[in-house]
Amino acid sequence: MFIYDSHQKTKRKFKPLIEGKVSLYVCGPTVYDDAHLGHAKSALVFDLLTRVLEAQGYDVTFARNITDIDDKIINKALSSGQSVEEIAQTYTDSYHRDMDALGIRRPTLEPKATQSIEAMTEMIQKLLDKKHAYTIRNGDIYFDTVSDKGYLSLSHRHSLENISRVEKVSEKHNDADFALWKAVHDEGIAFDSPFGRGRPGWHLECSAMIEKHLATQGAPYAIDIHGGGADLLFPHHENEAAQTRCSMNHELAAYWMHNGFVTVGGEKMSKSLGNSFFLKDALKAYDGEVLRFYLLSTHYRGDFNFNEEDLIASKKRLDRLYRLKKRLFDLSAPIIETEFTKNLLDVLEDDLNVSKAYALMDELIASANEALDANPKDKVYRQALLSSLSTIETVLGFGAKNPYHYFQFGVNEATKIKIDNLITQRSEAKKAKDFASSDALRDELTTIGVAIMDTATGTFWEMKN
Repeated sequence: MFIYDSHQKTKRKFKPLIEGKVSLYVCGPTVYDDAHLGHAKSALVFDLLTRVLEAQGYDVTFARNITDIDDKIINKALSSGQSVEEIAQTYTDSYHRDMDALGIRRPTLEPKATQSIEAMTEMIQKLLDKKHAYTIRNGDIYFDTVSDKGYLSLSHRHSLENISRVEKVSEKHNDADFALWKAVHDEGIAFDSPFGRGRPGWHLECSAMIEKHLATQGAPYAIDIHGGGADLLFPHHENEAAQTRCSMNHELAAYWMHNGFVTVGGEKMSKSLGNSFFLKDALKAYDGEVLRFYLLSTHYRGDFNFNEEDLIASKKRLDRLYRLKKRLFDLSAPIIETEFTKNLLDVLEDDLNVSKAYALMDELIASANEALDANPKDKVYRQALLSSLSTIETVLGFGAKNPYHYFQFGVNEATKIKIDNLITQRSEAKKAKDFASSDALRDELTTIGVAIMDTATGTFWEMKN
């Protein structure tokens, strides 16, 4: 496996800290609003990475945090009249629904910030004891960036000039210093700590959670791989790395992976630009597998320009996979290793080269249709083909649906009920040997655009294009 390491800015051969095991941490959502396409892209990239590593035989422990305490969540709670807990739970549930719809598997661990306060305060105390942090008069605690000789080594910035996204506080020793603990002196949302009531800084939670749940003791790195969006490289990941390095005397991750930005109409995904595309809206118009197929279709490190024209073209590409599956419907065979399986893993082991993976899949579909046309009853070939399709389902994460159900997407419930009733009536007419009624019901289904297929396990239908 070769991974492009954002820290060393080169593709490196992957070697885990512990043979046969992989520890992976990815920054998760701050749950104050619904998930957008940027969340989906990042989650899909690391879902794919996990699947590829597992296909190679690694035992992967994958953690993705939930930031359930943050100023944005508090502000949302105040404006809505709901509690912070209600807001966080509402949008955590929404995030899970959207990710599930894309076929993104739940992580091994999903720690929440509110459940990790003790781990965070312990890390703060270590930083204070080692003189890498300081307290100002109002009780806030800041990380001293100048005290860390390795600061900026991850993002490769050459200076701390023109630093944005870092609050201006007159008592800070340096402009780049960032909050570890924010003291709360009123009745606002706060947690008890050895430093008084307050809330942790956002950068702190990931470092603390990694040490609590994943860190390999005695190793030069806490974990194998740390991932997230390119927008997190600075300051978030830079600050995470600094906290861990200075408190624990080891580096945070052996490999850093960052996925590119998602743009809509050529602009960076941003609510401030008014172009944030909520995933839940896209899922109303397109099947989750279609969105998965489309969002994974370009290399993870490149920026992704979302547009509906490309999405429709991508759907047609996925449709071809499902039309092949229809030709094998109701068939089963033991899973065997095939040449396609080997080739697919080979290209994905090259820093998740999805372009080559998709090309291999297209070639498989084309050759499979030709082979089935020439010899539809070749059992040996069909067994190998079913195994290859199973690899696509397991590693790429699409193609697992009933092909007839896949082509039913977009049909409203009332129409589905009507179609199911007509199919039931037709089945009853066939059992009664009332073939005239059976044929008439089939004609009625054809008239409303329904194609049906009778199989040993029942009758399935789809809407004809």
